[in-house]
Amino acid sequence: MEVTPAMVKELRAQTNAGVLDCKKALDECQGDMEGAVRVLREKGLAVAAKKAGREAKDGLIEAYIHHGSRIGVLLELSCETDFVAHTNIFRDLAHDLAMQIAANSPLYIQQENVPPDVIESEKSIYRAQLADSGKPPQIVDRIVTGKLEAYFKDSCLVLQTFVKDPEMTVGQLIQGKIAELGENIIVRRFVRYELGS
Repeated sequence: MEVTPAMVKELRAQTNAGVLDCKKALDECQGDMEGAVRVLREKGLAVAAKKAGREAKDGLIEAYIHHGSRIGVLLELSCETDFVAHTNIFRDLAHDLAMQIAANSPLYIQQENVPPDVIESEKSIYRAQLADSGKPPQIVDRIVTGKLEAYFKDSCLVLQTFVKDPEMTVGQLIQGKIAELGENIIVRRFVRYELGS
């Protein structure tokens, strides 16, 4: 199938990738739009993985107050340079992350931040819930593991489903912005305030 400029334009609108990258991806996938999106996402993740080890000392503090002034969020988002910190893409990402935190109340940034005693406490709660189920121990272990994974998806920011696009996680959103901006991006810390709690 011949790749047309309209196809390149459509793929670019979907992915924010460069024109040349879109053309190459469509050529590689013989004009298949879904395949080209997948190729670009994989390429973006590979680029993001290379950037992950780089030091991010710049960035910004984002303050978000939800409608009605009952919920507020302060977020520290880091990148490598002042130049990127002042781009609209980076600022929009910081705003979206602060909104995500306001909406979904994560407790941790990522799974590695969950303290071992919290994990053990959650496991014991799940085991207690299944104590009278009569299920074999290996089935109970699998159920506990599944419930723990669900707990991580609820309580860890980067594992949560992104509120503006349920097709991706917050982690995937950040990885995409790393690929787009060409710099490592790190959520350093956040605090969420809710009136009366």
